[in-house]
Amino acid sequence: MTVIVNDAGFVADDFDCGFVALGDIAANDCGYGIELASDTPPTALAGLNDARMIRIDFPSFADGRGFTLAQLLRNAGFQGRLRAKGYVLADQYAMARRAGFDEVEISDTLAARQPQDQWQARADWQNNNYQARLRG
Repeated sequence: MTVIVNDAGFVADDFDCGFVALGDIAANDCGYGIELASDTPPTALAGLNDARMIRIDFPSFADGRGFTLAQLLRNAGFQGRLRAKGYVLADQYAMARRAGFDEVEISDTLAARQPQDQWQARADWQNNNYQARLRG
């Protein structure tokens, strides 16, 4: 099982449309979520603006390519839900939100090691960053 994390803490997964890999997308069909691997080339992101949700895999907490993909999608105008999935740590939550993610999907095991209060401590991501401290 998995746990969804957003600014409110641990929440139920309300996305019930399922996910398909980027290569399995049918033309003009956006009734499901799109699954992106962390090594997806940026050129493959074109035309994904109509997806209901895009979920980007984080195979390791040290693999930051998903943050770049999220930023590229948002800069290209994607306004749907953007979810990070996999090995994202509570300490990385603020960075994930600043990169454009709306939520994070983690395993039950990770949720047990990093409970909700650790994630909520980083939920004020807009004010708790280096630039905000300099402006403050």
